[in-house]
Amino acid sequence: MSFKHLFTRSLSAAPGRLHMAAHSHHLWPDASFAGQVECWEDAARLADRKWDRVMGELWPEAQAEVAAELGSGRPDAIVFAANTHDFIIRLWAAAPRRTPGPLRVLTTSGEFHSARRQFARWAESGDIALDVLPPEPYDTLAERLAARAGEADLVMVSQLMFGTGRLVPGLDALAAIASPQGPWVVIDGYHSFMAVPEPPGALGKSCFFLAGGYKYAMSGEGLGLMHCPPGFGPRPPITGWYAEFEDLTLPPGQVGYAPDAMRFMGATFDPSALYRFLHIRRMLASEGLTTARISERVRGLKQRLADSLAGTPLCASDLLDPPSGPARFLALRHPKAAEWQQALMAQDCVTDVRGDVLRIGLGLYHDDADLERFADLAADLS
Repeated sequence: MSFKHLFTRSLSAAPGRLHMAAHSHHLWPDASFAGQVECWEDAARLADRKWDRVMGELWPEAQAEVAAELGSGRPDAIVFAANTHDFIIRLWAAAPRRTPGPLRVLTTSGEFHSARRQFARWAESGDIALDVLPPEPYDTLAERLAARAGEADLVMVSQLMFGTGRLVPGLDALAAIASPQGPWVVIDGYHSFMAVPEPPGALGKSCFFLAGGYKYAMSGEGLGLMHCPPGFGPRPPITGWYAEFEDLTLPPGQVGYAPDAMRFMGATFDPSALYRFLHIRRMLASEGLTTARISERVRGLKQRLADSLAGTPLCASDLLDPPSGPARFLALRHPKAAEWQQALMAQDCVTDVRGDVLRIGLGLYHDDADLERFADLAADLS
């Protein structure tokens, strides 16, 4: 079975391209175009009153969709922003400092650039005291972080590592030590949201969870999302007017906050990503495509792709995560990774590279013909 019919606009826009980077910039389904058009039409039709629809209808619908995907049962704990970097800044400002001095941050060397770069710069400027653990061995990472977290104010770790595709087990060990008074635990789910079938569920009682629409939600830019555990950070210092809660009991001039996740809101934003996300979620529902079903399909594609690379230069690589794993990409470590990525790009085959790791991502728009074409290209590499 092929699902290319759901992606006709993206695929026909570049018919010669072989896009093997669904883990990076996932191609947009046709449903996203309908969402973008509806956003524009609502702005034209409703003008100023469009915000009644955005905040009164679309926002809660999107919250419910995310909460259902996370298995948290708490739509009111979901808040949206332009990207996850916005949330990292707000969390840094809001997290409790349990001792005098800069915020003490515990993380790993396997985190994505939004956190890695910002933490490194804050450490350079003295705004945080940074403690970085190696992610390997992954099976003990959560335990090692929990054991080290006694001195930390904020702990951040990915649920699925973007560089290797490895899932971090045992995150409940971190959830057990999280507290409104510190440490705060932040789970980066950018590569697990709508990719890992098992939702984080109970982690949401005490952990923040960050994700976005750019990867497996297929919604493109502009949809950062955060699950906020109740009771953590009731008055974030970095705040926009959307976080204001009209409480008539407040004294004049006092800054009010919503009691739910809206407390972490910023100011005026582009709502088009919400429209795209909701149109895609409706599309998936109408097709009977759950995260579990898509993951099962991609897992089969990954295995067949890995098998097809036997006898090609790529088979000399170190496969960092087995095809049976939940990552939606193969991660191949080899000194020639960057050279191979450039050679493939010259043939209009899109992959990406992180250091010495070539990543080959698969999604709903791939089928066996794509795997055969990629294997032919890989055979010509040197």
